Amino acid sequence: MTTAAATSISVPGSPQAAIAGQTGGPAGLSREAALRVGLAARVLPDVSPRQLLELLIDKLGAPLTEEKLAHVTVTQLKTGLGSPDGEEDTEHLASIAIPHYKEAVRILWGEADDSGLPTPVPYSEGDLPGSVRVAVAANSSGERVDGHFGSCLRFLVYQVAKDQARLIAVRSALDADETDDRNAARAELIKDCQVLYVVSIGGPAAAKVIRAGIYPIKLPEEADAAEVIAKFQAMLQGNPPPWLAKAMGITRQRLPFDSDEPLED
Repeated sequence: MTTAAATSISVPGSPQAAIAGQTGGPAGLSREAALRVGLAARVLPDVSPRQLLELLIDKLGAPLTEEKLAHVTVTQLKTGLGSPDGEEDTEHLASIAIPHYKEAVRILWGEADDSGLPTPVPYSEGDLPGSVRVAVAANSSGERVDGHFGSCLRFLVYQVAKDQARLIAVRSALDADETDDRNAARAELIKDCQVLYVVSIGGPAAAKVIRAGIYPIKLPEEADAAEVIAKFQAMLQGNPPPWLAKAMGITRQRLPFDSDEPLED
């Protein structure tokens, strides 16, 4: 009789489904182990769930269990992902920084909880007049814009005024992966925001975000959230574009060169 702990359950688009789909089956993983591997692969740039699964089996032995995953190290990931022969390939490794490895290990250990995340500051509507609510797609436990819209672990939500900004919420995006339309579920999760910063977002996902009244801004690379918010505040202090003025509740005369298109920073 198969116990619940040994059963592999997957929903299309979920981390568990990524594992099952790329290996031809559940690989004897429990639901929890599959979830850990799928989520850990997300924080490692250019590493697929299949690549990570094969590495872990090579390093830890099959079948992979939660107990085995709890003993994986940064060194094992770093050397194993360097190149097929196990030697470090510095060109490849350049895209994976030590914080990425540490975050992946933390997830594989089962410590991907809220204990290391930034603490939101209490906020009541009206505390910051003329402010805009901004969501940031994040993977790391710090305050960074380092996530793709469809796969980030969480959204950091800021209330931003011209001269002040507060982190008011940290919202996990993991439950969205268990829905039939994860992009729609993620847009619903941040529907109270007017602006979204991401590292990447696909066309269909961007359309759903825009329909939710949120303007996506794609960054060319990862960045500290504080720097991104500071640049956004500079826009608030100047002459904001029409889409931002609308979010701020400002009515102004439209200029011939104005655009309603979301920004690509």
